[in-house]
Amino acid sequence: MDHRAEPQHHPAGILSKVLIIAGLGPGDLSGTPAEVREALLDPGRRVILRTGQHPAAVQLARSRQVTTCDDLYDSGETFDDVYGAIVSRVLAAAEAGPVIYATPGSPLYGERTVAELRARCRSAGRPVEVRHAPSFLDEVFSALDLDPTDRGFTVLDGRDLPDPLILHLPTVVFQVDTGEVLDEALGRLGRTLPDSTPVTVLSDLGTESALIRTYPIGEVPTDVAGLCTSLFLDPPETGLVGAIRAMRRLRRECPWDQRQTHDSLTPYAVEETFELLEAIGRLPQGDEIDYVAYHDVEDELGDVLLQVIFHSNLASEANAFDIEDVAETLRRKLVRRHPHVFGTLEVRDAEEVIANWVEIKAGEKHRESLMDGVPSALPGLDRAVKLQKRAARVGFDWPDARSVVADVEEEIAELVEVIDQGEEADPAHADHELGDVLFAVANLARHLGVAPELALRKAVNRFESRFRRMEELDDLAAADLDRLDDLWERAKREERS
Repeated sequence: MDHRAEPQHHPAGILSKVLIIAGLGPGDLSGTPAEVREALLDPGRRVILRTGQHPAAVQLARSRQVTTCDDLYDSGETFDDVYGAIVSRVLAAAEAGPVIYATPGSPLYGERTVAELRARCRSAGRPVEVRHAPSFLDEVFSALDLDPTDRGFTVLDGRDLPDPLILHLPTVVFQVDTGEVLDEALGRLGRTLPDSTPVTVLSDLGTESALIRTYPIGEVPTDVAGLCTSLFLDPPETGLVGAIRAMRRLRRECPWDQRQTHDSLTPYAVEETFELLEAIGRLPQGDEIDYVAYHDVEDELGDVLLQVIFHSNLASEANAFDIEDVAETLRRKLVRRHPHVFGTLEVRDAEEVIANWVEIKAGEKHRESLMDGVPSALPGLDRAVKLQKRAARVGFDWPDARSVVADVEEEIAELVEVIDQGEEADPAHADHELGDVLFAVANLARHLGVAPELALRKAVNRFESRFRRMEELDDLAAADLDRLDDLWERAKREERS
């Protein structure tokens, strides 16, 4: 028998031990199923309401004595505390005699206390009878003339919106009971949705005072929040899902996008990555936050994400994989390589985390040499650091940064010897010695915890900025070297100030 659809029948001897869990329906008592009303009005059974702040609950309290759990909402620090206290109250009452516990709407939709009650009763061997009732969702779908099976739908708790919040289906946001919850919900929804997106506010459905009003998302008034208020929106294609679908349409309709291949896109992946690094390099150091600079990083991250989406779409067209497979492969890798987070392994510090990562990765890749797996296409300084890190795993490394400074000085001295040879110097020899200097400098950056490629980019940007300032201050073509030095120092001082 489906106990959710109709009452169960128990032997008379244990009838008094049956805990009835019932729904009041979304509105007043006129919408509460007859068998639920009958149990609620049974004088031999104690009625406990999750809340008295509901149309049917208010009407019921006028006709008989009831116990509400509203006082527990004021005493609990968290909702988990409140729900636990409600369950304990109901179970304690059920030990003393017959009880019916009633919730707004359906007892099976959005009622965490019901799930916990059923689990606790199962463990204790106490019989439970669930008496169904229409939920607020039934009223929402009816009011909007919406078939939820047509395109699917999403139901979100206004007090606990998911992160990330992905909007791509018709969406109902329930429990929008205060202005603060409404503001937070609209703020989260509005991060990707246009201000003109229609949002329908549904209040007190199932009662004579039901209201249905639609506003642009940026103009929803805060006073529409209430205990029986929900929001409905049918979001346009935005955010991650919107970007994926836009890319698929471009492949169908744009001549340029249609002719792209993995190979033809490779230069763009490199270019966008470097543009992202440049934007990151403009972020201020320390605790200062520059939102303009962060906007640039956001924009460049989007361009890098486009490359991921584009390549994934090409692979999907070849029936190889799609963007979901890419994300799932990444998720599994993160879980597999972080057993101290997702498993039972214990670690002491970040260094041990890195060591575990390296060991796990090596087992996955089946590499024969520590030098394997470092892409030759990496920028020279970055590739140097990666190879140096690999060698350091077996102790082939300088003990500290000061020791590396001595190595840099030694390499520079060897380069000076080549320079001193003047025109007799072999260009290949100079190339060799300068390469050793750069390799040693990259090693020094590693010991200092500095990313050499990024540090060099910042230095280049500083040089460009100062030189542009020199051009603003004077005609450089007419200035002698002393004047140029003065202008340079002035530009440096202005930069620091």
